[in-house]
Amino acid sequence: MPKVLVPIATGFEEIEAVCIIDVLRRGGIEVIIGSLDESLMIKGAHGITLQADRPIDGLSSDELDMIILPGGWGNTKILATNLAVQSLLKLMDSKGKAIGAICAAPYALYTAGVLKEGYTCYPSIEEKIDVAGFHGEASVVETDNIMTSRGPGTAICFGLAIVKKLVGKDVYEDLRTDLLAEYCAAL
Repeated sequence: MPKVLVPIATGFEEIEAVCIIDVLRRGGIEVIIGSLDESLMIKGAHGITLQADRPIDGLSSDELDMIILPGGWGNTKILATNLAVQSLLKLMDSKGKAIGAICAAPYALYTAGVLKEGYTCYPSIEEKIDVAGFHGEASVVETDNIMTSRGPGTAICFGLAIVKKLVGKDVYEDLRTDLLAEYCAAL
C-alpha cells in the first residue's frame, strides 16, 4: 500500500486537506497527517481544527511514496520556511519520488527548488513564483514527479489524479464513479 505524507500547519485550507486525505484513503492509500511540532491539533484557515496523526520529525523520505502539501496562505508560508519540510521535499525530489501541492502550496515547492516548469496554482500565487510554464486554467498539472492543482474547487480531482498515479486507473475510475465526480474525467 502506498504511503503519503500530508503535512499541515496553522492556516491550512481545510477543503483541500480533507478532500485529498479522504479521497486517498478511499483509494486504499495510507495517509499520514503530519504536524510540524508536537502539537497534533492544527487550526485551519477557516477555524476548523484537524488532528494530525503524528509529528513529521523522524519521518524518512525512504518510507514515503509521496508528499502532498495543501494550500492556505498561512500554511504555505510556514511550509515554505520549515526546514524539515523543505529538506524532505528536496530529498523526495532527488530520489524522483512524487510530490504534490495545491492552491498556494506550489510556492513552498518553489522555495525548496523542486517546482518544475509546467505547473498550476491558485490565481495570483504564480506572481510569487519565478518558474516558467504556469497553466492557469488547468485543474491538475503533472510535470515529471511534481503534481499541482489550482485550489479548493479542484481538490477532489487532484485527489483522484493522485490515486490514479499511485494505485492505477481501475481504482481511479471506480472511485471517480462512486464520488459522482464525472467532471474529473479528463484526467
